Amino acid sequence: MEQGKPLGLANTEITMTLTWLRTFADMQLVDEVLEDTDEKTIYSTRVPLGVVGAIVPWNWPILLGMGKVGPALMTGNVVIMKPSPYTPYCDLKLGELAMDIFPPGVFQVLSGDDELGPWMTSHSGINMISFTGSIATGKKVAESCAKTLKRYVLELGGNDAAIVCEDVDIDKCLPKIATLAFLNSGQICMLAKRIYVHEKIYEQFRDQMVEFTKNNIKTGGGFENGVMVGPVQNRMQFELVKAMYAEIDKQGWKVALEGKVRETDSKGYFIEPAIIDDPPEDSRIVVEEPFGPIVPLLRWSSEQDVIDRANALETGLGASVWSKDLARAERMARQISSGSVWVNSHFDVAPNVPFGGHKESGIGMEWGLEGFKHYTNSRSLWVWKRVFV
Repeated sequence: MEQGKPLGLANTEITMTLTWLRTFADMQLVDEVLEDTDEKTIYSTRVPLGVVGAIVPWNWPILLGMGKVGPALMTGNVVIMKPSPYTPYCDLKLGELAMDIFPPGVFQVLSGDDELGPWMTSHSGINMISFTGSIATGKKVAESCAKTLKRYVLELGGNDAAIVCEDVDIDKCLPKIATLAFLNSGQICMLAKRIYVHEKIYEQFRDQMVEFTKNNIKTGGGFENGVMVGPVQNRMQFELVKAMYAEIDKQGWKVALEGKVRETDSKGYFIEPAIIDDPPEDSRIVVEEPFGPIVPLLRWSSEQDVIDRANALETGLGASVWSKDLARAERMARQISSGSVWVNSHFDVAPNVPFGGHKESGIGMEWGLEGFKHYTNSRSLWVWKRVFV
């Protein structure tokens, strides 16, 4: 209720969180033997950083919160988690539950206003910050952490490209692409936010996506049956998405599906999905992440050109390529600068797979053993065996 997700998606978040924690519990960083001779053994070892500050966003407060807490604890640290002021109670409840499990001080939750984050990032007693949020705030976090040279991992915004090749079976791939454009009202950083469709199938794909969205992607309250697009979570984000919708008329964008801002609905910040038909490549809807239920469809014809367009922005969180020709799709995928790239899917995540961004979409990785390493320092250990022989 606090986040505004439809009930089914909220249940999915809880189920995923349990899977993540159970997987983390079976993961371990082990010493690596770099050299072993009669004379010496050299190990690469990992040691905890100490106190970790976990700054959690409002869109997936439980999964993304525990996605930081689990690795931090499993690598021997203690954690102070700061929830978003928009969704404090989810994570405060987790802290309450943790009181019966961990010794005092091992896992704490600290809620506060906008001054709390800067206090944590600059505090000399906190050794690392794991932050998920906007690019603009991530830059401030990095600047603040630099004052004490504390370690940090930043998982920041994205503007994922989905490249649809001309050989796809539209009936098979379109439902997933459309769903992963509007899931959680577009308030997920790794959704398909720029959909590039080959010119040979562009009109057919566009028309079928419009019909699918009209018939299957319902807007409404989180407890209503069949709802996929719930309310935008907060007034600030609602105003940002409204401003993007206002650009439609200002810029004269062609609309394939006209979304609607439900201004008169006093029960929530509801915005219906919109699909923009082939806007200019430099338009706001293409170059900015709307974080709402609005998505552009764009034509392409040249393989190299669409790869260049997918890579053109300073974001690089995720991307996907859709094609029956797996060799072609993988070749294209390997040329995209993103932390995660999928072939014939989008937004697949797993607790044992590293997750993070390229360029301004982040620094470092979360999850998987690669993510575990970011909660530790590397230490080389030299053991000389024959000094006193």
